[in-house]
Amino acid sequence: MFPGAIEVVPATYLDQLGTIFARFAPKDSGNISYGLQTATDRYFVKTAGDATDAYVNFPDRVALLRNAIELAESVPHPVLPALHAVIESPSGPLLVYEWRDGELFGDSTSRERFHALPTAEILAAVNALYDLHAALDAAGWVECDFYNSSMLYDFPAHRLTVFDLDLYHRGPTRNTMGRMFGSSSYMAPEQHVLGAPIDTRTTAYVMARAGQLLLPDPPQPVADVLIEATTTRFPSYQAFYAAWLTASSTIDASRPNRST
Repeated sequence: MFPGAIEVVPATYLDQLGTIFARFAPKDSGNISYGLQTATDRYFVKTAGDATDAYVNFPDRVALLRNAIELAESVPHPVLPALHAVIESPSGPLLVYEWRDGELFGDSTSRERFHALPTAEILAAVNALYDLHAALDAAGWVECDFYNSSMLYDFPAHRLTVFDLDLYHRGPTRNTMGRMFGSSSYMAPEQHVLGAPIDTRTTAYVMARAGQLLLPDPPQPVADVLIEATTTRFPSYQAFYAAWLTASSTIDASRPNRST
């Protein structure tokens, strides 16, 4: 259905292919993405955006999209939207993902609605997030930019989706920025320190913070793991994940959420 390359600008091509029903242009990235309805399905199409937008220079935006392609191809996972096609254009690659319904956690109303869900459903979403990062960690990927707006939740389908992991790094790296991209609510201490190592320990810390923010009233066994991960720290993501699995297997997830 999708060609390997096109000679027109992305929006012009998408207009020919179907109906653009949504346009996303976050000011902090320079990327422009589209919701596309074709005769048979819906897709999310991500592009490098306008070459004149200088927030992140255009060649770097293209490089990050190619990094996203590598990540999607190396770690297929139910939590990640499937990458259906990559279309080359004069404006860089178009990444054609499956469309996922859901409410963005960047919206406080959506987060509050999620926090009011039964404990079992919240734990299932956190488990899915952690399973994804276990697969990413096993493939060598290190977290470098994860925050509320990396997640959306489909309440009717009880399904978490994670996306926009373009800045994840294949292998350990160093902090070359000082304060790195991301939300301070999630970031590990080393993501504020120029020259600090960014590695599997970083992923463990950030995911533990995600767990603390997603679980408004964590059962004690998992609360203890999350606290350890954000204080004394685990030596690796896999060590954190093993401790989480052990702790979560001991709790009664059928209990009501006390925050409701």
